[in-house]
Amino acid sequence: MKKLMALFIICACFMTACGSGNISATPAETANPAVAASSAAKDDAGSQNVSAVSSDIVEIKDKMFLTQVTDVYTNPNDYMGKTIKYEGIFDIFEIPEKSLKYYSVIRYGPGCCGDDGNVGFEVKWDGEYPKQNDWVEATGVLEEYKEGSYMYLRIALSSLNVLDVRGEENVIQ
Repeated sequence: MKKLMALFIICACFMTACGSGNISATPAETANPAVAASSAAKDDAGSQNVSAVSSDIVEIKDKMFLTQVTDVYTNPNDYMGKTIKYEGIFDIFEIPEKSLKYYSVIRYGPGCCGDDGNVGFEVKWDGEYPKQNDWVEATGVLEEYKEGSYMYLRIALSSLNVLDVRGEENVIQ
């Protein structure tokens, strides 16, 4: 429980950190909250635009993206082992001194200096990774892993597809 609280605090601090856009981060920071189940709300056009949820699949849409991702990080046991599907920007974070690379699918969210926070998840993929900044659809299962003495969340991908049409890069809900 202490580790989960530490992860939540780290994510909360990251989301309020100022930066120039090239922010160095730990796995928890690059793998921000991901999806959550809520009843699928409808927009003015009547189409489902928040999330589609079945017993084992949680789909995160543009509206409520930040809220849903936060719910996953806040209540990981509710989502552990479930398939999460969402779109976002493919990002790479490197720590050259330690020969480490972290991959994530994120969107830009609120921070202290405007939209300078990253919202999404770290991802693990056995296939070839796309180019940094590609817009992708990521589908996979939420899992927990240990690095050092800390526990982190990530999505173990079953598919990672580059899309031609970009969605909303900046999210506020």
